[in-house]
Amino acid sequence: MNYVFEPAPQASIEVFGADERLPVRRILCVGRNYAAHAREMGKDPDRDPPFFFTKPADAVVDAGVTIPYPPETENFHFEAELITVIGKGGRNIAEADSLDHVWGYAIGNDLTRRDLQLVAREQGRPWDWGKSFDRSAVIGPVHPVDKVGHLASGSIKLTVNGVVKQDADIAELIWSVPEVISIISHSIELRPGDVIMTGTPAGVGPLVDGDTCVISIEGLGEIETKIGAKL
Repeated sequence: MNYVFEPAPQASIEVFGADERLPVRRILCVGRNYAAHAREMGKDPDRDPPFFFTKPADAVVDAGVTIPYPPETENFHFEAELITVIGKGGRNIAEADSLDHVWGYAIGNDLTRRDLQLVAREQGRPWDWGKSFDRSAVIGPVHPVDKVGHLASGSIKLTVNGVVKQDADIAELIWSVPEVISIISHSIELRPGDVIMTGTPAGVGPLVDGDTCVISIEGLGEIETKIGAKL
């Protein structure tokens, strides 16, 4: 096929212990999926239907990369998340069958320009400028299910410069991984390479130039991200 200009490189995530990389099709994010985080964002944590937003595939960046402080924000936040990667697509997936569609799990950081997000929220506008900017999705490496099994509980913790900021258990998800997969698949077709960021616990807060952010999830190890000078 001929193109008018060279297509962008395929976005991808490192696979733990392997030379291959996992191609990313799109990134789907669950909003306010821990009750305590919903409260700190000023929202009711009742089990209302979940809502979703997206990040572009090319927002993904490997763990260990230094992230420049992004432009147009004075309130740049971390958000530790369990990542679920789809390996088998489908529509209208039953909750009982959802885990059959998972290729693996990873640790992620849903980086957020919080001031831009909150202004958009107050004005009833989309969150894209606050959530979907360059290098806003730190993810990986992905651990295959056949190596780590399925994760339904376990510690999720984030530190900044060694100080604990987020400390919870993934069992506290309001909407579990099987439920989220099923719900998404009833609205849009899931395909291999779809990445789901499942939500962040309470304790979100700011990052500045020079900070080192470390996220650990029981069974997946830890990832580290350093924050560089503002673009």
